[in-house]
Amino acid sequence: MSDTRRIELIAIDEIITWVLQQGLYGTHFEPLLVQMCERLVNAGVPLSRVNFSMRTLHPEIGAFAYRWKRVSGIQREEYQRNTVYNVDYGWGASPLKALMESDSFELRHRLMPENRPFPFPMFEELVEQGATDYFATQVVFEPNVTAQSGDTPPTSGMMISWTADGPEGFSDADLDAIRRLLPAIALALKSNGMAQMADDLLAAYLGEDAARRVISGAVSRGSLDKIKTAILYFDLQGFTKLSEALEPEILIDMLNAYFGAVVDIVHAHDGNVLKFMGDGLLAMFSELGDGQSRLAAIDAITAIREEVARLNAEREQEGLPVTSFSAAIHAGEVLYGNIGAPSRLDFTVIGPAVNAASRILGMCSALDQQILISSLVAQPVLQDRPALVSVGQYRLRGVRDRQELYTLD
Repeated sequence: MSDTRRIELIAIDEIITWVLQQGLYGTHFEPLLVQMCERLVNAGVPLSRVNFSMRTLHPEIGAFAYRWKRVSGIQREEYQRNTVYNVDYGWGASPLKALMESDSFELRHRLMPENRPFPFPMFEELVEQGATDYFATQVVFEPNVTAQSGDTPPTSGMMISWTADGPEGFSDADLDAIRRLLPAIALALKSNGMAQMADDLLAAYLGEDAARRVISGAVSRGSLDKIKTAILYFDLQGFTKLSEALEPEILIDMLNAYFGAVVDIVHAHDGNVLKFMGDGLLAMFSELGDGQSRLAAIDAITAIREEVARLNAEREQEGLPVTSFSAAIHAGEVLYGNIGAPSRLDFTVIGPAVNAASRILGMCSALDQQILISSLVAQPVLQDRPALVSVGQYRLRGVRDRQELYTLD
């Protein structure tokens, strides 16, 4: 073995050790991939471009990719679920798709002029950028899986393409180095990806704030925090009647349309949706102190009223079923955390303030009001929100003191 080859092997071993350490440390995708590529270049591998892609468990994002270029650094791309593999994104003519549908875990094409015409359109673009060689690798996480077929990539795995711009492309030693490195980088990125998937799933099912608390260690039953917050109960009207009249698919599409609009608005006003309850939802708006959460809750429901009106007009034009809503906002101290059985927990809020908010929601029908807001929320911000109008004082079932309720003019 030549001294040069020995030095290359030592450099690759050092990179493999470094990659595994970064995987243990939980180093994020971007710095991990950037430094790995730079270390390979310093070791003599003529990399000009590396593309890493992986599917994800996210309600909106079907897959993500990181593309590193030696001359411009790294960038992230996200592909929306259900459209990620559409031909509009070039997937139909992609060498990665060809690799996925083959019986191999590798695909290589030298990008030299004598090899034209190239089998994939993107190779011409790479040649224009100075590329001379293309090497794609597939890693599947499930055991005993040799290849995938169809229009979607492996449900659990990753694909990495490596592009060279050296005069002769990749040497055999370069490809051996990549092959030796591949298990380590796949393991490090898988570890990182699984952690990101866990974060995404918890945020989707618990809400961002609750997910952050759970990830930080708030997992014990009975681990509760006392916080002051503004609470929003939102409920679609006439749902029972609609559920009897509509086909299930149409009903679910309608629910998703309204909930999608409401959740976006709650999040835009720094609120957190805690749970969906059939045709309703429960949300909270940060901790009180300077009244900002009260204002956020009022501004959110104001925006929701406008958006539901716009959505109804749009759906009526399309011949789709429409509905209205009722909503209640209250404020107070709540217990926020894990409640339930040892093997099945719910991260939620409980307390008199939550019960009172529910009772206020029940008054919407009796008072013929779409929105009701408690005096604890409304009175401190009357000067800032003059559209708030009192509808009188009422005794709520299960609530000791009479409550003055407000609505939006």
